[in-house]
Amino acid sequence: MIEDFLVVEGVAHNYNFRPENCVNPHVGAAIGEHLYNLHKRVSGPEYTLERSTYMQGAGADIIGRALLAESQTDVIAYHETPIYGHFRDGGSALSFGLEMREKWPERVLIYGAVSPLRPGALDRVDELVEKHRVNALKLYPIDVVEGRATALDMGDPEICFPVFERARQHGLKVVAIHKALPVGPGPTSALGMADVEAAALAFPDLTFEVVHGGMAFVEETALQLESFRNVVVNLEATSFLAVYAPRRFAQAMGAFLQAGAAKRIIWATGCDAVHPRPAIEAFWNFEMPRDLVEEYGLPELTKEVKADILGRNFLQMHGIDEKELRERIRGDEFDTNELQEPWGGRVAPVDDALAGAR
Repeated sequence: MIEDFLVVEGVAHNYNFRPENCVNPHVGAAIGEHLYNLHKRVSGPEYTLERSTYMQGAGADIIGRALLAESQTDVIAYHETPIYGHFRDGGSALSFGLEMREKWPERVLIYGAVSPLRPGALDRVDELVEKHRVNALKLYPIDVVEGRATALDMGDPEICFPVFERARQHGLKVVAIHKALPVGPGPTSALGMADVEAAALAFPDLTFEVVHGGMAFVEETALQLESFRNVVVNLEATSFLAVYAPRRFAQAMGAFLQAGAAKRIIWATGCDAVHPRPAIEAFWNFEMPRDLVEEYGLPELTKEVKADILGRNFLQMHGIDEKELRERIRGDEFDTNELQEPWGGRVAPVDDALAGAR
């Protein structure tokens, strides 16, 4: 918590860049190197995870404790990802989320991955809900179909709409879609926002959560936030900008707030993409630049708005009663104000950590 405000991690991942998990070892290694360099840049020497642990997958215990014991985070949403074109386990395997939930059932929710472009997508939705009891779905905008990187069209009534309808039949309310941030080769157009509006219009009772909102396509994202009340933005990776590019962060946040979306912005860091604490603290201490407020009329980022973004918006989106949640987690092992050392001591040597920040 921060000043008694709950903090929800909107996206947690377990990356696995081991060669045997990479469909194309060269592409997989390049993605891993890129993300680890970003990890070092955002985390800084004190919070940089040792390289070998990061590359092979930190695991449920390390990631969970980085969030719940080493940062101000109170609740985790673990995201399985369907990046099957590059990683055999999809990029962030479901099993680690299930392990986290087994350890800390009151503090962990799960987004289950499905690729509508692959056979058996509807059966996969059934399995995710009936067997694994997921809280939401997670989609990726590109998949490899018959050897070709293919864009997923969220507005396709034959490919995507049956998946959304099946989710609705199961009582799911949220569908998350990766946008704005490339992960390996594929059509850049798939990372844009143009296809989200058709899905939002066709399924007004579903919430479409745009992950990485603001990393690119800021104005297009803000326009959809203004037009569709069932579109929300998840700040995974965008939150890093508060650490190393605060003016870019201000411009993105200002656009979303101007669109009237203060109640539809979800906090996330993507841990173990970075250690969550530096990003949380940078956001909590962040102030909108005066010139953007005075010359462009961007709204202030008040403490109440920050508290909404850090936790209350996520809870509301998932229909979670905050008072009841606080009672359920009261007195457990993470109900303390004392934060433990980063990564359980698995911090990279200072010289290695500094190398990524240069």
